[in-house]
Order: sequence, then structure tokens, then C-alpha cells
Amino acid sequence: MIIAGLFIILAAALFLPFLVKKVEEELEIFLFVMGCLGVTITSQWSAALAGEALSEPIKISAAVFIAGYLFKLSRKPIARNLNRIAEALGLKLFVFLLIILLGFLSSVITAIIAALALVEIITLLTLERKYEIYLTILACFSIGLGAALTPIGEPLSTIVTAKLKGAPYHAGFLFLFRHLWLYLAAGIVMFGLLGLALIPAKCRNKHGLALEKEENLKDISLRAGKVYLFIIALVFLGKGFKPIIDTYISTMSHQGLYWVNTISAIVDNATLAAAEIGPSMGLLQIKSALMGLLLAGGMLIPGNIPNIIAAGKLKIRSSEWAAFGVPLGLAVMTGYFFLFISAF
Repeated sequence: MIIAGLFIILAAALFLPFLVKKVEEELEIFLFVMGCLGVTITSQWSAALAGEALSEPIKISAAVFIAGYLFKLSRKPIARNLNRIAEALGLKLFVFLLIILLGFLSSVITAIIAALALVEIITLLTLERKYEIYLTILACFSIGLGAALTPIGEPLSTIVTAKLKGAPYHAGFLFLFRHLWLYLAAGIVMFGLLGLALIPAKCRNKHGLALEKEENLKDISLRAGKVYLFIIALVFLGKGFKPIIDTYISTMSHQGLYWVNTISAIVDNATLAAAEIGPSMGLLQIKSALMGLLLAGGMLIPGNIPNIIAAGKLKIRSSEWAAFGVPLGLAVMTGYFFLFISAF
């Protein structure tokens, strides 16, 4: 009955944001309720869980607030230089370089800062709405991959490195880079090429996501608060779904782990990595599981922090994100499976 209840919660988290407008508008609260239900039916409430849920989002939310405030202060000089660069390079080449640079830089400046930089750049470019959505999603896929190259890029890479620091892997700072750099770099370049192909050379000065009132301190604080609640929800969802992970996922083959981790489209990939990855797993299992988590994380808004930040700031609806993100993610995952995973 517990497992059945968890699958009902999983289905609700997947489909209700697309079917019920109010759920989509209040996605943070909805996912928080779903997470609470998951923890409740699995009887996992504890002081430790409450402490983790309250403390886990602090650094990320603070980074969102500080970076948002700094971008507000520097918005005008950035706008002048950005548009000069875009005009000099041409929009298509600018988009290509933007996606690639944010992807690789996210491993150093963190996925959060990369996502906030992306939002500011898109806001200043003023493209047609459709193309701004394409660019946002492609760049978030790229940021999600690049941030995994080092332990400072995102929580997933931090957690995995920490869990594998002992025998037999003795993971250090460059552990994930050594084992995943080829697959991650190929994905970042591929998303850049997709941006080059999909964004027309002339789609500037249109009514798109960029037409948003200038943010004040209240707006920046509200966004940071929403991110805080979102992360609490993801902590609860990850904890609630642990019985499913323990029962069905941890003993799978590396090919099975790759595909089952499409669940990271709605459950924080760092939480799933914490539940799945361990020193008892083979290297093929670890690599396949991580690639599934990272690629699927861009498909829907709750999949990773860059998606949450970008969609919230630019007011991209869940249905709009899914319409492009899901087919793109599934196509990329299929290509990766035949090129890399099945050959492991």
C-alpha cells in the first residue's frame, strides 16, 4: 500500500502541473504538499529530516538573493556591453557561445550563478518568446551537465564525490571530471549547436520573456523565498520516494539505472544521487546512473536548480517547458544510450 501511494504521488507530481492551472501557478506549494504526503505515508518524519529540510536551502537561497541583487546593480552597464557583443558576433554565434560558456563555467562559478547570469542575459536580449524559451532550456541543460564536472558546481557532484571518497574509488576533486568529461563536454557542445540551429539570426526586438518590470528588493527576496520552499519540497520528495529507490532502483543493471533516472525530471537529482550512489556500486552503474540523472534533469522545471531559477524569473509555464524539454531530453537520452551507455 505504501509503494502504491508513492506511485500515486509521483503521478500527481508529474501530471497535475500541466492539467490544473492553479497547481502550475503555485508549483512550489504543490510540490511541498506532495513531499509532505510522501514522508507521511512512509512514516519518515523526524527532527533530523526537519533540520535537513530547513538548512539545506539556506546557501542556495542566499546565493540567489545576493546574485540577484548584484545583477540588479550592474544591469545597465551589462546591457550596453552585451548588446554590442551580440551585434558584433551575430545572434546565432552569440547563442552558441553563451550556451557553451555557461555550461563549462558552471563547474567553477556554480550552477546557481550561471542560471542567474543566463536569466539576465536573456532578459536583455529581447527575443521572441518562443526562442527565449528554447534558449533558456538549452542553456539549463548545458549548465546542469557542466556543473557536474567539479564538486563545487552543484550539490549532486558534491554529494557523489563525498560518498565515493573512500575505498574502492578514493574519489578526489577531479574524480567526476576524469570519468564523465567526454560525455558531459559532448552534451554541452551539442546543446550549443542546437541553439545555433534553432535560434534564427533575426528574432530581436520582439515581445518576449524580456518584457518584465525591473526588479526591486521585494521581488528578489520573493524569488529567493520561492527557491527555499522548492528545495524543501525536493528534500521531502527525495526522502518520501526512498522506499521506491531501495526496492526497485539500487539493484538494477547500469542500463536500467540510466533509464529509471528519468525520474530526476521531477525529483532533485542530488537527492536521488544521495540515495542511489555508493561505493558498493560498480563504475558502470555509477556512470550510467549519473548520466541518466543529469540528462533527465533538464526535461521539467523541478528537475534541477537552474530550471527552477530560470523558469521562475522568466515566468515560463510548466507546459511550455515540457513541450520543448521533454522531447529534447528523451531524444538526447536515446542518442546517449546508443552511443555511450549501451557500449559501456
